[in-house]
Amino acid sequence: MHIVVSGYYGFGNVGDEAILFSIIEQLRMVEPTIKITILSNNPEETKRTYQVNAVNRRKITEISQALRESDGLISGGGSLLQDKTGMLTIPYYTGIIKLAKWLQKPVFIYAQGMGPINGILSKWLVKYTLNNVEQITVRDEASQHLLTKIGVKHASTIVPDPVLGLDSSSYDHQWEPAHKFTQKFITVSVRDWPTNKPFTQKIASTLDQLVQDGYAVVFVPMHGEKDERKSQETAELMTEHSYISPANASLQAKIALIGESNLLIGMRLHSLIFSAINYTPFVAISYDPKIDAFASLCDQPVVGHVEEDNWDSQQLYHQTNHALHNKEFKRMELRKKVRTYQREARNTPELALAAFFGQRQKRPYSNV
Repeated sequence: MHIVVSGYYGFGNVGDEAILFSIIEQLRMVEPTIKITILSNNPEETKRTYQVNAVNRRKITEISQALRESDGLISGGGSLLQDKTGMLTIPYYTGIIKLAKWLQKPVFIYAQGMGPINGILSKWLVKYTLNNVEQITVRDEASQHLLTKIGVKHASTIVPDPVLGLDSSSYDHQWEPAHKFTQKFITVSVRDWPTNKPFTQKIASTLDQLVQDGYAVVFVPMHGEKDERKSQETAELMTEHSYISPANASLQAKIALIGESNLLIGMRLHSLIFSAINYTPFVAISYDPKIDAFASLCDQPVVGHVEEDNWDSQQLYHQTNHALHNKEFKRMELRKKVRTYQREARNTPELALAAFFGQRQKRPYSNV
């Protein structure tokens, strides 16, 4: 069997690469001999990293050839069908789906987070395209409701983010400073966001208080140089010393580092997911409804939104301090919730392969 996978891959975003890694690993668990071709912005790096075939996501001839030779297309995961990051995003991803259908290939929508979808053309493209695929899986109720609202008649199934299916117990990191810490430490994931609210200063002030309480602070850049710059900016606003872990570390190393920490303060969705699969408590800072949705799923606090002024550094410190003083209880409760999602996430590749095989595959997983 040969499957083509379309998504935001090859751009150095750890969250999207974690999604791809999860999809590949879980497909291979169900069907060890499966051939996978990725539509990537950096095909050679994708080939080396995941031991798959890859073609340039911008070259229509390469995409068409891969689809012709395939048994079907997986679109996802992540937030692909949204028009917030640009007006060409939805036309691109729906165009890939429509090309697959034109070539008479089945299409599986894999654990996508839908929206926002604001443009009239965007809504029409998503509605028209998704009403003609084999199966739709989304990662939250808000995505499901949005599809219904814009007129998608095709039923959808809610499934967890693919990254929740990863087993983090075998991952390690080689970042030397963390191995030499004599104190407990907190990991931090920040990203840039256009707003006139001083959210970076609020975070920096809270981190100063935590260092004064005896914790080391480690920034974990989730999107290469972009997040590294924001981490550096936040660190420079602090009066106390902090650390920035390597931006180019592997996703497994980032998962392991977050797992060793006592708590994560995070903006990036997949930093929260990395924390969750380690059963490490987190405090979220929102910039998008997907952050609120995942925090709610895990029963972890969201202190506020970067575009709102209804929270401050003291509230963030209070939330963080409360979680740290109740860490073992928080870990136990998080473990109870996440273990269920981990098992469910590992069912999604079965659904995908069923869309291509036409019958349900036997799941070889043991319980988490």
